[in-house]
Amino acid sequence: MGISVLVVGGGGREHALAWKISQSPLVSKVYAAPGNPGIAKHAECVRLAADDVKALRDFVVANGIDLTVVGPEAPLVAGLADLLSEEGRLVCGPGRAAAQLEGSKVFMKSILRKYGIPTAGFEVFDDYDEAEQHVLTRKLPVVIKADGLAAGKGVAVAQTYEEAVTFLKEVMERRAFGAAGDRVVVEECLAGEEASYIVFTDGHKVVPLPSSQDHKRVGDDDQGPNTGGMGAYSPAPVVTPEVEGRVIREIFEPLLSGLRAEGITYRGILYAGLMIENGAPRVLEFNVRFGDPEAQPLFLRLSSDLVPLLLQCAQGKITDAKMEIDPRPAVCVVMASGGYPGRYSKGHPIEGIEEAERLEGVVVFHAGTSVDRGMLVNSGGRVLGVTAIGDTLDRAIDRAYIAVDRINWEGVYYRSDIGKKALLKGRR
Repeated sequence: MGISVLVVGGGGREHALAWKISQSPLVSKVYAAPGNPGIAKHAECVRLAADDVKALRDFVVANGIDLTVVGPEAPLVAGLADLLSEEGRLVCGPGRAAAQLEGSKVFMKSILRKYGIPTAGFEVFDDYDEAEQHVLTRKLPVVIKADGLAAGKGVAVAQTYEEAVTFLKEVMERRAFGAAGDRVVVEECLAGEEASYIVFTDGHKVVPLPSSQDHKRVGDDDQGPNTGGMGAYSPAPVVTPEVEGRVIREIFEPLLSGLRAEGITYRGILYAGLMIENGAPRVLEFNVRFGDPEAQPLFLRLSSDLVPLLLQCAQGKITDAKMEIDPRPAVCVVMASGGYPGRYSKGHPIEGIEEAERLEGVVVFHAGTSVDRGMLVNSGGRVLGVTAIGDTLDRAIDRAYIAVDRINWEGVYYRSDIGKKALLKGRR
């Protein structure tokens, strides 16, 4: 008899988790809260919100769930892992104190400064007038970040002072992100190329996944506002073996050591958003969970069982869990509702997913979908993650976009240049 696993969340990352976890011979039952129509193919979906931490705890206890895997950041910041640990239940995800690495940019930047971890210079403000005065003295472009959680949208890389002041007003005066905007971080804009680097950790040891690169801006050529992610590919050529070594030595090891010195042991998934210039990595952000959409191509490349690593993170001791990686690159293209990350219309029937998934090496992960009167419809900003693996990166990209062309709904939008940066670097 295998173990039961609860996946918390209902997006593309959680679909990828449920898809991968359900393949494990160690697992007999997968639940998802709240899940989505794609996740329902691999798990029993239960009508519990991902941020209703007390209801989730009660469900885990009542159903004797052996392992809970938390997809999104909000329940971790709200203390779900602490509640489950108090009940003696295994959970892969950090406690509330450690989750502040993502829950508070002020906390995160302060830890980096205290323990000498490379990042952009910064100042913190809780008064609008002082923040505006400071911003107007900074060299452009200037980066402004809301302190708290804002679903990847609480950041502006302002190219003009007018743009900077407008965003400051949105955050601190108009309260576009609520309490997340009580404080802001104003920091220098780092040059270089972004990459994502995700590890499993028990608080001491780290086991890294391959590198990946997200595409955060809504438009081609990285134009337009930030989103939760419009696509990703793995591996990221900018993360050479030498860079990878520096990331472990200069970022993850001193961070975990520093957290332990603060009385915080980090267990779970730790994601570093990096800016890499001339082989030197610097931290843009930390996330306390798998990236979305990065998880989708990463799990396509992970040929070994994911569950032993999740269990060992939850138990606080990584021992013999193995990770086998398919050497072929993988790509995810996010199909979104037109208008995202602004206003968009919902309820449009989606066609062509089955046809797309008949293509070799293609998996379509659901994010913002639901069923209405028996039809699959779009119900969120990011709707699908069309993910493909190929012998070369350009073949993986071609395969993903061939699959994208087979899927349609009214107002569908996607970027046409996912993976282009890597191709320009000569990686085929």
